[in-house]
Formats: sequence, structure tokens, C-alpha cells
Amino acid sequence: MTRTVYALARYQNVQTALDFLTTAFGFLVHEASTNEQGAVYHAELLVGDDIVMIGEGRAGGPGVYVAVEDVDGHHDRARDAGARITAPLTDQPYGSREYACADPEGNLWYFGTYRP
Repeated sequence: MTRTVYALARYQNVQTALDFLTTAFGFLVHEASTNEQGAVYHAELLVGDDIVMIGEGRAGGPGVYVAVEDVDGHHDRARDAGARITAPLTDQPYGSREYACADPEGNLWYFGTYRP
């Protein structure tokens, strides 16, 4: 299957975001591009079989939803790594268990068991 749509989050400091996202959410680095000074300005992170891209820019926006198997464990990992929980773990009427959080630059991330 060829992917067509990729989630993208913007950060003022991409390297700091990369460190946070791998530690807090368990994402894996697929690719990281650096400029002439060696600073990361774009990265692609593996989330299961999918890719989330991050790059330089103004943080914030609509957010990214990621389906995970163990949302409770994921929540605890993110919280312990410093993610600000913006919506607590909740069992939704459509069958998903999920939570929301903000990373250090204010991007919103949503994690749950729902798979569209």
C-alpha cells in the first residue's frame, strides 16, 4: 500500500522535539535531515507502520491522533516524560479509550485505541 497522507507537526527546536517524542511516546527515528550547522530541521518518525513528520516552524495547530495498543501504559510513559495531559484517560461511547496531551512546544497529541 502506498501512503498518501502524512501527519506533520512543527517545532521551533526540532532536535528537542525529536528527543521528547522518542522518549515520551516511543516513536522511532526513520530519518533526520540536518542543515550545514548540523541542526536537525526535518525528521520522520516511525509509529508502528506509519510515519509522522516533524519540521521547523511555528508550533501548534489541530493535533495528531495515534492509535496505540496499551493506551494506559502509553499515558503513564508520556506523563512521566513531561507531557502535559490535556484530557484524561477516558472510555469513549464509540469504544475507544483515549487521552490527549501537549508536548513542550504546545502541539496537541491524541492517543487511543480507536483505529478508523
